[in-house]
Amino acid sequence: MSKNNQSKKVALVTGASSGIGQATAELLASAGYTVYGTSRRGGCAGGRAYEMLTLDVTSDASVADAVAQLMQREERIDLLVNNAGFGVAPAGAEESSIEQAQSIFDTNFFGIVRMTRAVLPHMRKQGAGRIINMGSVLGLLPMPYGALYSATKHAIEGYSESLDHELRTRGIRVSVVEPAYTSTPFDANFLQPDAQLDAYREARVAVGRRVQEVMATADQPRVVAEVVLKAANEASPRLRYTAGRLAGRLAWLRRFAPAGVMDAGIRKDLRLDAASAVRS
Repeated sequence: MSKNNQSKKVALVTGASSGIGQATAELLASAGYTVYGTSRRGGCAGGRAYEMLTLDVTSDASVADAVAQLMQREERIDLLVNNAGFGVAPAGAEESSIEQAQSIFDTNFFGIVRMTRAVLPHMRKQGAGRIINMGSVLGLLPMPYGALYSATKHAIEGYSESLDHELRTRGIRVSVVEPAYTSTPFDANFLQPDAQLDAYREARVAVGRRVQEVMATADQPRVVAEVVLKAANEASPRLRYTAGRLAGRLAWLRRFAPAGVMDAGIRKDLRLDAASAVRS
């Protein structure tokens, strides 16, 4: 049993080797949590204020083993931050195979389900716990040429809201953090669509170019990490937290702007109508 177990809350952060996950793990550690980060490669934390565990969220066995390791050391888990995930480069929904669609859901959505099922028995026994799922503003406002990623984030929204209703009487709360564009290695590791079609080439290129433009002024991971910490520490946490000004503005527009105005605004921002002038 860890010496810190008596005084420090224990947090588990998936996908903590870089980007939002790393920023979150570092901020939680500085705020007094005993933090365990995870990545598929695991390994040494390299001078970080938290330990890294090897964990592949697409593997039932890997998830069970990592949670068992943590419980053996700390005997409790107070906070789970489900951050691991990846995206597909801008592409038409038709341009990704069924296998590719299954792959992104297996990590982005079913990875959260696996992690949640692994920690919940311990949180229920404690009678307390927090689960924070990394969503996206695209879970509220889907992005054309980002259908699969948007779909995983919509799934996270529904799963989290249902789960929060189920667990709050047991002392466990669930929240979703919804960033917009964030400057991380995430976009550099986009999975390329595996069934590219000439019919979508012009729009795919135009949307990709627009995403690169916006990424140049994107929020830093710390912005998202601070929202995660807020959600973790609030006595009465909300279900949803936007992270960054753009995310907050888009969520507000989604709620209050007429559908036609939002539709026109999305198409104008992504230059879809100009791109579709060239047809197959």
